[in-house]
Amino acid sequence: MPIRSEWSLAREGITGDTFTRLLKLTAFNPTLTIPLLLLARYTQKGSLLAGEHATAHKALKHLAGWGLAVAANAWLNDAVTNNWASDSYVWSREVVVVTGGSDGIGKIVVQLLAEKGIKVAVLDVQELTYEAPSSVRFFQCDLTSPSAIASAASSIRSTFGNPTILINNAGVARGKTILDSSEKDINLTFKVNTISHYHLTQQFLPSMISANHGMIVTIASLASYLSAPSMVDYASSKAAALSFHEGLAAELVTHYHAPRVRTVLMCQGYTRTALFDGFDPRGVLFPETVAEEVVKAVLAGKSAHLTLPGNAWASVPRIRGLPLWIQYGLRKRLERLMRGWKGRQVLQPSEVVEGGTGGGVDVDEKKGGDGTVLVDGE
Repeated sequence: MPIRSEWSLAREGITGDTFTRLLKLTAFNPTLTIPLLLLARYTQKGSLLAGEHATAHKALKHLAGWGLAVAANAWLNDAVTNNWASDSYVWSREVVVVTGGSDGIGKIVVQLLAEKGIKVAVLDVQELTYEAPSSVRFFQCDLTSPSAIASAASSIRSTFGNPTILINNAGVARGKTILDSSEKDINLTFKVNTISHYHLTQQFLPSMISANHGMIVTIASLASYLSAPSMVDYASSKAAALSFHEGLAAELVTHYHAPRVRTVLMCQGYTRTALFDGFDPRGVLFPETVAEEVVKAVLAGKSAHLTLPGNAWASVPRIRGLPLWIQYGLRKRLERLMRGWKGRQVLQPSEVVEGGTGGGVDVDEKKGGDGTVLVDGE
């Protein structure tokens, strides 16, 4: 499955991002507007047209100015988040670890990387749901268990050598209110969605620091910025993952003196995977869309702060800056989102129900199962 061009229509159809991307590539593209301004100023025919269409010429100036401002902002974002340091990746030598890579978003990330011949180690509690390409190896791992993570990390190093890229993609959700959430529910959500990031990073980051080369990718969620009823534990764990990413990016420079180790954050909205089956969104992302953006960021070899839809960056993170009456009213109205949620449940080996079996066994909660949710992407 080749990665789609920026000029391709999104799988989701015509969305707000479609118009934003079109404007960015055309009207707000300085490489198009500035040459037109130069023609209007320095050629006879251009000067004549500019005089005849003064309003259009003035609008073109404004577009060029806005385009330059956007380009300058993008350049500063890139320079600062990458610590003003360049780096290069030799993909035949890189080793990527993907958690939750057996299905969902993680599965597609693995397949896109494998198509380029990149070595990939998949960490997941459930077996692969696809035939592994030759460059992919599966390591079964209960991400709630630090000892299981350490054992899997040792196996990966023995098989591939030191990983250079870690993609923390695995996630769980319970879909319960605060009072309905058991201690087990809360612990599982935070262990997979947040605490596993610490244990995995502690395993693989030291070698990246030593080489001053590598990347940590955090798959969070737009829920990092905006909580809702019946997903408070999920949103809280994703907010913690967001803070983990931000703090790690700062520590890499201030404490570890490894400015070329990259950090990538993805905050996506509702994505059509088994994990959020029954969620009631206004917009739906395909897992291929999210996976492609993650892989693009990895292949670019640069730090990035991504949201999907892209237009969400202009609104969702800024909600906390709005008047309280808007914030609180909005969160109450989001109660509808989880009414029909029935995300797939899978038992974790470390949380075997009495009389049950472990190792990625599907559990139907309506029949009383108390397994954890599928270790999967959003």
